[in-house]
Amino acid sequence: MKTTGDGFIAIFDSPVEAVRCSIVIQQNLIGRNASLPKDTRIEYRIGVNLGDVIVESDDIYGDGVNIASRIEGIAEPGQVFISGAIYEQIKHKVVCGYESLGDRKVKNITDPVRVYKVLPDADAVGKTKGRRENILIFLLSLTLLVIATGVLWYLLTQAPGKVSEQAALRAASPNASPAASPSPQPPPREGVAQRPQPSPSSASSPPSPAPLPSPSTVPVREPEMVAIRGGSFAMGSNDDPTERPVHQVTVKPFSIGKYPVTVQEWNECAAAKACGFTAIGKDDAPVSNVSWTDAQQYAAYLAQATKKTYRLPSEAEWEYAARGGTQTRYWWGDKLQPGMAGCKDCGDLAAEQPAKVGSFRPNPFGLHDMGGGVDQWVEDCWHKTYQGAPGDGSAWSSGDCSAHVLRSGSWKNDSRYVRPSNRDGYDTNVRYPTHGFRVALSP
Repeated sequence: MKTTGDGFIAIFDSPVEAVRCSIVIQQNLIGRNASLPKDTRIEYRIGVNLGDVIVESDDIYGDGVNIASRIEGIAEPGQVFISGAIYEQIKHKVVCGYESLGDRKVKNITDPVRVYKVLPDADAVGKTKGRRENILIFLLSLTLLVIATGVLWYLLTQAPGKVSEQAALRAASPNASPAASPSPQPPPREGVAQRPQPSPSSASSPPSPAPLPSPSTVPVREPEMVAIRGGSFAMGSNDDPTERPVHQVTVKPFSIGKYPVTVQEWNECAAAKACGFTAIGKDDAPVSNVSWTDAQQYAAYLAQATKKTYRLPSEAEWEYAARGGTQTRYWWGDKLQPGMAGCKDCGDLAAEQPAKVGSFRPNPFGLHDMGGGVDQWVEDCWHKTYQGAPGDGSAWSSGDCSAHVLRSGSWKNDSRYVRPSNRDGYDTNVRYPTHGFRVALSP
């Protein structure tokens, strides 16, 4: 919305979008700064507030802006501070933790402001589920103010999160050297929904894979696959706006992994220097903390090593397989049954980490963990609805592909997210601890 030297202001129509964008900014800078000397690092302080503001064609002001600015001012570099008004809106809708800092008296604001720090450890779980006139108007509903410290144009051109048409940001960087700031470029203009804050050690974009070793010298453990005959089904539901409209899709025959890709399978790819990191955890646990780009590296490794057409499933293929020929709320029926999936309120096997693959009953197609366990990447770019989606079961690859689709829900989500129709989007190059995947195979 406005730049102020080394600062900027952004407005959002959604509290979730504002906090999501803020955390993506911070998590990308962690990776960027890791390889830089301290005197050339860029660090941001970010404050987010919900309130009424006054908008002009080239400016924005009011108490909503002032409180966001004051919150930013008391944050430390690398931190995201939010007001109590924001906290009440997002506390059950964003996968992150919060630390209450109590009521703070801030300059030029009459009443104390309740402040929370956004934490990297994800304990709270949920789903991230007009035209501005050039004259003075009041935004009386969900208008968000984000005040950040840093270099504006570097941030907006490097972070994978995008700023929506109703968004703007303010920044100032006390420690950014001139050499660290590239020439200004126009900021991106569209936002996507996302779960924030991966672990700091892996927040950077994954490296490009090294040349693959010869398949003859490296043993390849192929995932166990299940052949799916294909057919037509009604894709989507009316349970959430992102799952609409319900539309008929015809899926061609294909094969899909019986289980999500495991830690052992992934680490064989890492040992072959074709995947970007070595995963931790038990060999039979689903691999997690992978980005969409990571998942593509693994599929490419399998395809080259086996000379087969391994890939990620399309979103339509995934849902068709997850339903197992049913059209009920869950593949086993319309009501939640304990012990059928790995999620927060799904029964005794729910835990602080995903259960080993195959811990739960298979669906009618013989597939395990098509709901709960780990979120699963698919091939499609993220779209907020199905309006214009292909009807032939192919991946939806058009549009803004800075984010891709996730399916399944995870062990940290509640049972709403293990529905076959549940969908979400996340930034393409960003890793997150609950994200995994399974592979597909064309005939």
